[in-house]
Amino acid sequence: MDITPYVESFDTFLFFVSRTFCSPLAIFVQIQGCVICLLLALGWSLAAYIRIREIWEMETSMQGGNSFAFLYHDIHDLEHSKQEDLPGVTVVMPLKGFGEHNIHNWKTQITSLYGGPLEFLFIVDSTEDPAYHALSNLLIDHEDEIDASIIIAGPSTTCSQKIHNQLVGVKKMSEGSKYVLFLDDDVRLHPGSIGSLIAEMEKNPEIFIQTGYPLDLPSRSLGSYCIYAYHMPCSMGFATGGKTFFLWGGCMMMHADDFRTDKHGIVSQLEDGGYSDDMTLAAIAGAHKRLIRSPPFSVFPHPLASDITLSRYWNYLRKQTFVLESYTTYENWIRNRALFCTHCYLSWGFVAPYVMAVFHVVAAIRLKLNEYFLEEHIFDSIGLILAGCLAICTGITLHSMWNMTRIEVELCNMLSPESPTLSLKSYNWFLCKKMREQVFVAMLVDNFFYPISAFCSHFSQSVIWSGIRYYLRRGKIVKIERSQKGRKLSDLAAKRLYVKKRGDQEQEKAQPQAKPSIARHLSKSFRWRLPKKHQM
Repeated sequence: MDITPYVESFDTFLFFVSRTFCSPLAIFVQIQGCVICLLLALGWSLAAYIRIREIWEMETSMQGGNSFAFLYHDIHDLEHSKQEDLPGVTVVMPLKGFGEHNIHNWKTQITSLYGGPLEFLFIVDSTEDPAYHALSNLLIDHEDEIDASIIIAGPSTTCSQKIHNQLVGVKKMSEGSKYVLFLDDDVRLHPGSIGSLIAEMEKNPEIFIQTGYPLDLPSRSLGSYCIYAYHMPCSMGFATGGKTFFLWGGCMMMHADDFRTDKHGIVSQLEDGGYSDDMTLAAIAGAHKRLIRSPPFSVFPHPLASDITLSRYWNYLRKQTFVLESYTTYENWIRNRALFCTHCYLSWGFVAPYVMAVFHVVAAIRLKLNEYFLEEHIFDSIGLILAGCLAICTGITLHSMWNMTRIEVELCNMLSPESPTLSLKSYNWFLCKKMREQVFVAMLVDNFFYPISAFCSHFSQSVIWSGIRYYLRRGKIVKIERSQKGRKLSDLAAKRLYVKKRGDQEQEKAQPQAKPSIARHLSKSFRWRLPKKHQM
């Protein structure tokens, strides 16, 4: 069979597309792609500088003889006279399901080295939740060391289950608590995180909310790298070292009285059809010109599940884009639409130049390999030049992304000196035999699918979150559907949502038992807080 006609047809199509991608509009798109890459590199470089300044301050403190710089930069802050005057804090953790990293995450939260009154409220919707049984066993092991309670919130009816759990938690918090800290169950705290957040709140009473951001620890799946690629550009808005307009619901510290008095209507607006806690609170902060702050030390390791498939990544992305469909005010709607359009434009603006570059490079290779040259196969060398520029800009971007990750890994290791050392070796930056996925591929996949996910969320106005389907109308939840016969795993963490109690207990017992840590010993020996038994 003679394939020459097919090869010539392919060459004709290939060189035609390559020449088309050398038009003024196509050149603009490719140059724009280079600019987007360089802007990402610049943003990660500035964010890395903010994080590395915190490392320098800790190193300076340690050189001055402060071996507890991971708790306080000034060792005098550890004096008993200062510790006994620390304000009370209630930590509220809404839970749903039980995953492979939950036990370790919970342990880092309840073993915090905060010297003031500290209570933990774990909120579940029912005793049928696997998290209830796993957490009960964990708290029994620590019952003489912490003040912790498991609260049954019941199903939500007017808002998302997470918001419902959070509001039930603040209603149950101690009257002596000055601050409330909302944490997700996938947050891995550092021993001094709560104390550092409190110190910033005490230093600046104008702070409305303090937040942080996760450092993703990808597993060996492409889906986990796509989540990492999604979070990394967003991390720039949280690495300001101070004021920010963004808010991450995984870590939010606020004044407890703001909830007691329903200041700015935060409770009523969350209850009235609220879907996203962080987007709602960020909108309230913006409307009332209140300060949201993201301190440089507020970065937390976020291990991703080992079996995140592309399907689970897609469901997670749908949940993330769906938050832009929720809003409380007209101004909030305008801001969300602006974010929607900007993110979609930049995502495909990032991907399109690589598609064009592939045609330019393949056309150049075909021209080089062919022994004959057809006149109609005109090749414009400007396309290859643009592809080369894009490759250089991509290299700069990946290096900046790597450097940002390296510095955050180093910072996390310094803030948690007793935890297993994090390493960049767990990140796959280049192709290898055992794993073909890499960060660059994940960036392309994530930016390609983001606009598709955003449009699906916009036109469907519904999403499944942890086995519950929510429907929106005019930015608020109007309908909630629950079915335990359906999805058994959550979209992102592969948590068990509806399983038998015995199976959950066996999974919890299978978790490796950590050895007693110095942090736990310090908490006992200094007696910074009175031990209380947890309540069920």
